[in-house]
Amino acid sequence: MIIPIFIPFGGCDFKCVFCDQAGITGEGVLPDQAAVVATINEYLSTWKGGGESEVAFYGGSFTGLSENDQRGYLEAVDNFIRDGRISSVRISTRPDYIDRDKVVFLKDNHVRTVELGVQSMDDEVLRLSGRGHSVESTREAFKVLKGFGMKVGAQVMPGLPGDTVETILMTMREVVRLEPDFVRIYPVLVMKDTPLYTMYESGNYEPWELSRMVSILREALAIFERASITVIKVGLHPTESLKENIVAGPFHPSIRQLACKEPVVNY
Repeated sequence: MIIPIFIPFGGCDFKCVFCDQAGITGEGVLPDQAAVVATINEYLSTWKGGGESEVAFYGGSFTGLSENDQRGYLEAVDNFIRDGRISSVRISTRPDYIDRDKVVFLKDNHVRTVELGVQSMDDEVLRLSGRGHSVESTREAFKVLKGFGMKVGAQVMPGLPGDTVETILMTMREVVRLEPDFVRIYPVLVMKDTPLYTMYESGNYEPWELSRMVSILREALAIFERASITVIKVGLHPTESLKENIVAGPFHPSIRQLACKEPVVNY
């Protein structure tokens, strides 16, 4: 069981063109320690047991928070880990917010899994998307995390500004070379109140058609399958908040199922 704790924009110093954490998650305020404890207790109260239980901090760049804030969140989980009700912690963060000292701190505080917002393995696509980090930052982050025995996941976002079929599939192949433990694929959607929405309105960004994205996803899934890398998620969870905030883009509540069928169009 994974218990999600959302920290929208927490630790993020950059405004990526696509990002609307509040619209995606329905959360807009950073939780305090008491809220974290309450969420964990709520999930545990209905859990039947069996397997591992993990607290996951999503929606921001956890290692971009101050060390005091990181410590506060991790201390909120600590008692649950000590009494055996929670097995470990996972966090999500940016590749350039990872270094040796940060990883030592995470390991000392029961973090066993780190999900990295890779998004693209093309530097120009990263620049146009306002990511503020390079491909080399991603490679170095993987090297450091794996050197400490951490489980590492990669999040990629096909359809970013500047993306082509070639850059998307190159990204998938380069991610395979990083040897992630798992991957999430989130096709880019245009959300309200984001820089990407402004770009879309001004004609400087053209969203990908669903049929074309589905065909690319089919090939991406095959790339990871051939490498025996698990893709644990394709597309965003279709919450009411998400659906209210989508303006354009290849959204479908079952986009993975579409991609597992025959190709819809040729590239």
